[in-house]
Amino acid sequence: MLAENIKKLRKQHKLSQEELAKKAGVTYSTLIKLESGVNKNPTIKTLQQIATALEVTLDALTKE
Repeated sequence: MLAENIKKLRKQHKLSQEELAKKAGVTYSTLIKLESGVNKNPTIKTLQQIATALEVTLDALTKE
């Protein structure tokens, strides 16, 4: 569900994966792995950075 939430929110903000990675301060490969579901256990820091970049709460980002 995390992967779908990130992708959906990124598209709502009209950001490319590369743009979101830069805005969130995470590597492009980290974002790709999260969106594809390869990385199912990211750090809280990474999730917080992505949530902040997408202007949502951590709860909204990780909700099922």
